Amino acid sequence: MFMTVTQAAEKWGISDRRIRVLCSEGKIPGAIHEGRAWKIPVDAVKPADGRYRSSESLLTQIDRKKAELDKRRPLTEGELERLNEEFVVEYTYNSNAIEGNTLTLRETDLVLRGLTIDRKPLKDHMEAVGHKEAFDFVSILVKDNVPISESIIKQIHFLVLADKKDDRGVYRRVPVRIMGAQHEPVQPYLIQPKMEQLLLDFSESKEHIVIKLARFHIEFEAIHPFIDGNGRTGRLLVNLELMKAGYPPIDIKFTDRIAYYNAFDEYHVKHNLAAMENLFAGYINARLDTYLGMLEE
Repeated sequence: MFMTVTQAAEKWGISDRRIRVLCSEGKIPGAIHEGRAWKIPVDAVKPADGRYRSSESLLTQIDRKKAELDKRRPLTEGELERLNEEFVVEYTYNSNAIEGNTLTLRETDLVLRGLTIDRKPLKDHMEAVGHKEAFDFVSILVKDNVPISESIIKQIHFLVLADKKDDRGVYRRVPVRIMGAQHEPVQPYLIQPKMEQLLLDFSESKEHIVIKLARFHIEFEAIHPFIDGNGRTGRLLVNLELMKAGYPPIDIKFTDRIAYYNAFDEYHVKHNLAAMENLFAGYINARLDTYLGMLEE
């Protein structure tokens, strides 16, 4: 059984181009070149990045790769466009799919190109467009290095929640519960002070950015400040702060949603941040590999 280059790229969190390079260098055992395409064994293991010692911790690897990326700055507009050309569609698909959107990756791409998908809800179309607009807004905030604030969070949420005009950009006024979660969001009257404290703690934290953002993301979702759209908004906020700090944005895959959900429970039940920290670190590490690999080609 074989998988395509695109399937391997999604599975391992690296670019299609990087997969082809690894195949051509003989670093993926069993890969077969047929015509212009590569066929990769479904049980193939992602090749280790030989640039770094295996004894290094993941955070140390991230720091080293980030320093290497920084040496290549400033990146040209063309380089930035190439690095992110496939990201926005995949990110929009995955972030919405985690929340129940039924559009496939291909359908998400078509919707973002202005097409309508037959027999798919209008809500799903609006969510795709809204998420793309929210990410574009986040990209502008990154360029201007705008500090995170309650106002910024509400503006991002306003774009995300395209299908519920009365709830856009406003904190919820009713209690909510998250089905299956081990934590109950705070009561409405506590949202404002909890958000203020969360932003203060984030601004004063001296932790590594991976740890800092893992904690922020869990606490933001625990507050659950909005009636809907908290997950998508929270993941956009993580990318806002990653990109402002010079890291690539990350895309938590729909296929990893169980590990993602479990990371919240690990924190709330066992006070263990490591699960979310490791999830974020793995994605950031893989995205840095993608950036560096593409810049080397």
